[in-house]
Amino acid sequence: MKTHNIFSIKDFKSNIGSNSRLLGIDHGNKNIGIAICDENQVVATPLTTLYKTKLENLLKEIKEIISENNIKGIVVGDPINMDGSSSKSSQSAHDFSRNLSKYITVPIAMWDERLSSVGSFKITKDLAINTSKRVKNLDKNAAAFILQGAIDYISN
Repeated sequence: MKTHNIFSIKDFKSNIGSNSRLLGIDHGNKNIGIAICDENQVVATPLTTLYKTKLENLLKEIKEIISENNIKGIVVGDPINMDGSSSKSSQSAHDFSRNLSKYITVPIAMWDERLSSVGSFKITKDLAINTSKRVKNLDKNAAAFILQGAIDYISN
């Protein structure tokens, strides 16, 4: 499954090398959540939420984040259905990844993000953060949840 620089998670692991900071992306209809991890790939941290405008502007913003943070790989959440089938959102995330792969050269992997938004919302609930703040930060927190799942998988 290689399109340009899009890899399976197993192939992604061998293409990013060690001591590589990674970018996690939660691709939504209106917003794009962004998270990064440390170079040891231990902890994913929410970074920002980008708001969808023109694709060119979005790709430019992502390219700047990659450059500023020395990113060596990108994990894009794949919102497949609970039964494992592809969803409309999943197709949109794959299309986004293909467009991103034409514009940047670092390896990209899709990661099953089932329950990432639910998970990130529940985690922040456990931290007693108020609901409006949780909703505001949902996208970047979901991106961190996605990236954390991928780096935990990669490290094992």
